[in-house]
Amino acid sequence: MKKKIQWLLVWCCTAVFLNCKEQPSKRKEETMTVAETEVVKSRFPEALVNVLNGHGGLEAWNKKRTLQFELPNDKGGEVHTIDLRTRKDKVTMRDVSMGFDGTDVWVLDEKNNFKGDAVFYHNLMFYFYAMPFVLADEGIQYDSAKPIIFEDYTYPGIRIAYNNGVGTSPKDEYFLHYDPKTFQMEWLGYTVTYGTGEKSDTVKWIRYEDWMEVSGLRLPKKLTWYSNTGQTMETAKSSRIFENVRLDTTEKPDTFYALPKGGTVVDDVEGL
Repeated sequence: MKKKIQWLLVWCCTAVFLNCKEQPSKRKEETMTVAETEVVKSRFPEALVNVLNGHGGLEAWNKKRTLQFELPNDKGGEVHTIDLRTRKDKVTMRDVSMGFDGTDVWVLDEKNNFKGDAVFYHNLMFYFYAMPFVLADEGIQYDSAKPIIFEDYTYPGIRIAYNNGVGTSPKDEYFLHYDPKTFQMEWLGYTVTYGTGEKSDTVKWIRYEDWMEVSGLRLPKKLTWYSNTGQTMETAKSSRIFENVRLDTTEKPDTFYALPKGGTVVDDVEGL
């Protein structure tokens, strides 16, 4: 009986000790979550906070490290892999690969099959796909945008502009439009100034469709480009389908994004 009482006392003391160890850690995590939430609320307009939360939340997105998706096409498809913190990336096609190693954009194209601009393309689909989360990057200015109407439904909007020196095309503008009931992103308007150095008044429009759950976050299955007159959407022109989408909390090694043997550096894009 005495041994049982001694064992019980030891067990109780151990349980109390473990509980005391867990509580500060738990309180610390809760404090960090509250602090992160306050930072999000202070940095962004309320509408964008609601949209981010409608897609799973910026805090959940920031816990992810690697995004990968496939773009099927009649040439064998493309696999895009992006480090969400460093923004290093790699795109692999049938006979071509390209990427950003943190300093330079590179291309491996032994058969000279790629006819585009790798500096422009290597992360283009990532930025379209990772909406609305990439609109929480540093160096962005926010303002309200005139609502758009599509099929008799009104979508409020947020205008996004970049500070000077941010990215390769700081004069680009984006217009995020969302469902006011669900705060789900529905449309993206954007201007293209890459290579011109001048602001553009021509806005192209993408409709975001078929949202799906990926590791607790809402990402699109389909993007459809529309012809338009001003802010009036007319007809669907082309679509891109995203398959085998993955979000991981682990990073790829630096060698994964590095210039491969036989590859060529295209341009110095430090600060992209």
